[in-house]
Amino acid sequence: MAARSLLSRALGFGQTIRHLGWSNGCLYALARVLAVVFGDRVRIHKYYFVAQPVSKTRGLPPHRGQGFEIRQAAKFDSVVRQFPRPDWAAPYRFSQGAVCLVALKAGTFAGFLWLTLASYQEDEVRCRYVPLPSGKSAWDFDVHVEPEYRNGIAFLKLWDEANRFLTAHQIQWSLSRISAFNSGSILSHARMGAQRIGVVTFLSVGPWQIAASTVPPYIHLSTHAGSFPTYALNPERSRKIGLGR
Repeated sequence: MAARSLLSRALGFGQTIRHLGWSNGCLYALARVLAVVFGDRVRIHKYYFVAQPVSKTRGLPPHRGQGFEIRQAAKFDSVVRQFPRPDWAAPYRFSQGAVCLVALKAGTFAGFLWLTLASYQEDEVRCRYVPLPSGKSAWDFDVHVEPEYRNGIAFLKLWDEANRFLTAHQIQWSLSRISAFNSGSILSHARMGAQRIGVVTFLSVGPWQIAASTVPPYIHLSTHAGSFPTYALNPERSRKIGLGR
């Protein structure tokens, strides 16, 4: 049994390396070990900052996905209670002026996508994102599709509506951060033309947080909740490279 367990772990690690590459795979493995040993007291997050041009054309023809309804959710919308997120998450995001586009299939919750036209205070680590140029860039985050709809077109329907919304506000770029440990999200963004404009890694130990980034501030040490780095991200002034390891 011990040999079988070791083999299973070795195979799992090998798959992680194939999906993420050596550096991200090893960092992800370390993050998992620390989570097992220390729980939430010690955490590692690595994000890619990405920018994708806002498409003015729909990714799907009008007749595709007519069974899905895409609409903007309000703060007290009953569908918000179905979101697979902590109860505090949606109120926290709405308080920052974020817009939530929700997908419904025959009245059943199928997914969501969040957007903000201004700065956004991250809810997973301590930092703030500022999309630039102001009035030309927006911030998108937490795109989620329920498991039973992930092999369909709910994702594309959400993005079609998001692009329509952003175009109506004269937005040219949608910026976001994606986990370097999420190969599926990396691939999805790459397919939509997203390019990497920066990388940041966070190490959190209790109330302490250190961030190392390829964009200013390059190093930031935080010792309390009121201290955090602000990343002003401008795709028009950044070196853009393809998404990958």
